[in-house]
Amino acid sequence: MITNESLLKARFPVLEEELAREILLKGKIVEAAPEEVLMQAGQPVASTMLVLDGRIKIYREDDEGNEFLMYYLEAGSACAFSIMCAVNNEVSQITAVTETETTMLSIPFAESMAWMQKFRSWDEFVLRNYRSRFEELLVTLDQIAFRSMDERLLFYLKRKYDVEGPEIRMSHQEIARDMNTAREVISRLLKKLEQKGVLKPERNKIIIVKPEFFQKDA
Repeated sequence: MITNESLLKARFPVLEEELAREILLKGKIVEAAPEEVLMQAGQPVASTMLVLDGRIKIYREDDEGNEFLMYYLEAGSACAFSIMCAVNNEVSQITAVTETETTMLSIPFAESMAWMQKFRSWDEFVLRNYRSRFEELLVTLDQIAFRSMDERLLFYLKRKYDVEGPEIRMSHQEIARDMNTAREVISRLLKKLEQKGVLKPERNKIIIVKPEFFQKDA
């Protein structure tokens, strides 16, 4: 039987044992269904989440409801940006929504701050996560600023393939929303990739047939 303690150690092996015990003591296990909003832009940040299982989408949204996909949080990661917002007493600048069934440990902000002073492994973990998220964001911005839409789609599909495997359960409209473009554009580009034998579109999902294509062109 997999316990919360063993799952925490497996997902976050860099955390020292005393810290892991405090996390389990002070943290709260949270179970979330797919498409559940965990954090909304404009709201105060009172806690951070350690993802034990599942996947969370982090994005920004403009005044017209258009989304800008920033990155994903997976098992073994935390949203360092939420910690920084809490440190500066700012409201959240991002929205976090679960993509799959997700299990998390909710860590109160006060405990997180105290651990940064008490445990070197926690301080290093937060900084490492912040750097990782920042680097992911730079890659995403590079794709938007310097790549064509078909190159951006390849980058998007590769990122989804890396976390989901060959069966990507998304509709053309959902992909278009994440990429902030029209569904017709995505459908046309997916059709081109289908003709090249890279993928096979099905109802509300895409089957990646040639993942090696991403290594060559993405």
